[in-house]
Amino acid sequence: MLKIDDSVSENLEENEYINDDTYLRNVEGMTQSILEAKNEPVTNGVTLDKLEW
Repeated sequence: MLKIDDSVSENLEENEYINDDTYLRNVEGMTQSILEAKNEPVTNGVTLDKLEW
């Protein structure tokens, strides 16, 4: 299951910008989590309409 880091806004100042790729690669464990998630069967996924944003 993909792990989400809810502290994005806490880690970045409003006037500081880094691209998404750079940010995700710097979150500890995120790269490994993405690699593991992409190997999960599609049947384990959740459709967009069922996500609670």
